[in-house]
Amino acid sequence: MAACTSTPTSESTGEYLDDTVISSKVRAAILGDQGLTIFKIDVETYKGVVQLSGFVDSAASRQRAGAVAADVTGVRQVRNDLVIK
Repeated sequence: MAACTSTPTSESTGEYLDDTVISSKVRAAILGDQGLTIFKIDVETYKGVVQLSGFVDSAASRQRAGAVAADVTGVRQVRNDLVIK
């Protein structure tokens, strides 16, 4: 019988709070960007990796949202899942 190891999939309270703060800062940065305020962009963060989802009107808006998110302190990576509609 082989030994099994498990990898933790849950966050500690500190990591959760850090991710919550990062998500809030990313949302604020997106809302503060005049070119992005008209879109509904959802932000989720897990261990510093930010996921953007929702719809935008152009590739330029998609890229801009990713760049704005990446500039936020604490963001390790951005998964830009925004859809151009």
